[in-house]
Amino acid sequence: MERSDRSNPDFGLTAEDYRRHRAGFPPELVTRLAGHGVEASGRDVLDVGTGTGSLARLMALAGGRVTGLDPAAPLLEQARQLDAEAGVGVEYRVGTAEATGLPDGAFDVVTAGQCWHWFDAPRAAAEVRRLLRPGGHVVIAHFDWLPLPGNVVAATEDLILAHNPDWSMAGGTGLHPRWLTDLATAGFRDIETFSFDLEVPYRPEDWVGRIRASAGVGASLPEEGVRAFSDELTAVLRDRFPGDPLRVPHRTWAVTARAPLA
Repeated sequence: MERSDRSNPDFGLTAEDYRRHRAGFPPELVTRLAGHGVEASGRDVLDVGTGTGSLARLMALAGGRVTGLDPAAPLLEQARQLDAEAGVGVEYRVGTAEATGLPDGAFDVVTAGQCWHWFDAPRAAAEVRRLLRPGGHVVIAHFDWLPLPGNVVAATEDLILAHNPDWSMAGGTGLHPRWLTDLATAGFRDIETFSFDLEVPYRPEDWVGRIRASAGVGASLPEEGVRAFSDELTAVLRDRFPGDPLRVPHRTWAVTARAPLA
């Protein structure tokens, strides 16, 4: 199978790992969003860059009428399987955040979970504004692992860089202030942010699978490189981080904003 250019990862290549091993957004995110005035119940919601539907599914479970959009059809197939297991229905479409093909003013809420950095931000923000009804909400959310000195995330990131020196996402803090500028430039108002931290338990084999499903590994390395990386990470976990489960620190962060009323 042809692999993606390392600067343009293709998550469709790692769709099964993505579904099985990537922890989805915590349900508390929806509760926090409601506290910021972003309700899902009874609303028309579009989730762009939906992937396997993690955020779309939460909004549907909260009572939203949800459409999920992603350019990778294999991810959407995995999303449908997860929806069936969760007992919810989301309408999925293949498309991009910059040119959705959806009608003007069709949504009360547009969300983007763990994906804004892949978009052409000015075009995506303009498209979101076009899609929202007056006063509608946009949400950009992240659920990021946290590399701390000596922890399993830092060791994992070091190994990703050893296999893929072009990977540019190491050392993150889980905070994304540039997205606020993107939204303000596009004319959104009432911009607010919030964050909260939690630990996610991973069995060692699931952590290896989760990292395979990342941009720096399964979505960009050749197949033999993915296998070599997986073997080395398995050895690192066995020798340096023998706990089961691993407790991996994550930060949930979101920015909310409103479209103008007129």
